[in-house]
Amino acid sequence: MRSASRWVALAVGVALVLAFPLVSPNAYILSAAVVILHYAVLSTSWNVVGGFTGYISLGHAAYFGLGAYGTALLITRAGVPSFLALGLAGLVVAVLAVPIGIAALRVRGASFVIVSIALVLILLLVFQSWREVTGGSDGLVVPRPFPELLRPQHHLVFFYLFAALLALVLLAWWTIDRSRFGMGLKAIREDEDKAQALGVPTFAYKLAAFVLSATFTALGGGMYALWFGDLDPVFQFSILIGSYMVLMALLGGVRHLFGPVLGALVVGVALEFFKQQYGDTQFHLVATGLLLGVVVLFMPDGVIPAVRGLLARRGPQQSSIREVSAAELQKERVP
Repeated sequence: MRSASRWVALAVGVALVLAFPLVSPNAYILSAAVVILHYAVLSTSWNVVGGFTGYISLGHAAYFGLGAYGTALLITRAGVPSFLALGLAGLVVAVLAVPIGIAALRVRGASFVIVSIALVLILLLVFQSWREVTGGSDGLVVPRPFPELLRPQHHLVFFYLFAALLALVLLAWWTIDRSRFGMGLKAIREDEDKAQALGVPTFAYKLAAFVLSATFTALGGGMYALWFGDLDPVFQFSILIGSYMVLMALLGGVRHLFGPVLGALVVGVALEFFKQQYGDTQFHLVATGLLLGVVVLFMPDGVIPAVRGLLARRGPQQSSIREVSAAELQKERVP
């Protein structure tokens, strides 16, 4: 029954996502939905390494920016078709992530966080300074892949493209979660030294998860470049983007398939609401931070585990001792 209810809930969720553009009241709401799906792709991609291994990377904006700029440069400088450029950019980032992961994953804890942040800052300086290639602080304009479409239809197409990419990342996370590889990653998360002592190839497993996470993040960045069409290194290589990925995953629950998706929905809606309330000021960031702080204080494991715990407490309590009636005792009495 529980398995059937999960499949039914999944089918209902998929149907609601697919039907949303048809009932969206205007192009602004649809574009906000695209942003939320984009956040969900990034946070779920981050969760491939963060949720399974426990390595908290605040620098995943590096792969987001590399995917976006890689896609844009392949289109504008090399004349590669849009979606072929997206795939090639993801492949390039996967290759680059190997030496980066080999260097970064040799440290743990706060040292790993510092290394991940340093990478973003280095790339920000490089892409700002390399004006003749990247456009520098003036940014880079990406040609639209569907120039004949009006803006509402453009949002509609990319809503489904981002939904398809999100489904791919979720499928990858679900597959890893049920594999021997996933068991090894969870062992690393719980106690890396014990996992290594028991024969788990910890470094190889961490590196594989790191590269896969970076690749999916790059694909999310490249898709964003094709949708938005205007790149700025200050935004593409922003620590804030990497922080959002972490906070959205933690908000929903890093150990659950749909935890980052739920976190992206909450954060995305909150950001849009606060932007509407407070305009172009930065107060929307303060309001969002307060919201996340409240959730972390009262639901430190995320929304999904907190709700499950609440339902379990309200439901029928199971006892380790079976209650036996007087009639059953009479039957069991030895004559």
